[in-house]
Amino acid sequence: QVQLVESGGGLVQAGDSLRLSCAASGRTFSIYAMGWFRQAPGKEREFVAAIRWSTGDVTYYADSVKGRFTTSRDNAKNAVYLQMNSLNPEDTAVYYCAARQPGLWNFANDYALARRYNYWGQGTQVTVSS
Repeated sequence: QVQLVESGGGLVQAGDSLRLSCAASGRTFSIYAMGWFRQAPGKEREFVAAIRWSTGDVTYYADSVKGRFTTSRDNAKNAVYLQMNSLNPEDTAVYYCAARQPGLWNFANDYALARRYNYWGQGTQVTVSS
């Protein structure tokens, strides 16, 4: 089992930055990739970013956040981060981190599919005011 705990959310103004953290515990050696997703009220959960856990050299981003958000990981701390810059009200959502174990999946094809991730955090609220 892997446990995930997000932190760093809050209320900010448009144009501000936030850095979300996701602390992993448990069988962290079994993590292959980490993803960030978000869900706004009345909307489906959507992909934000993903990173290969072991090396951090492969990352993917949703078009809506590309150039503004950056994900990184610190294996020594068993943590993954989401640096969010130039926030706008459309970024308001609950942000979740998720972990994927190795298995029959193709990271390059499936990184954006929430159903392909095995473990989820409880989420952290990000609210961006205009």
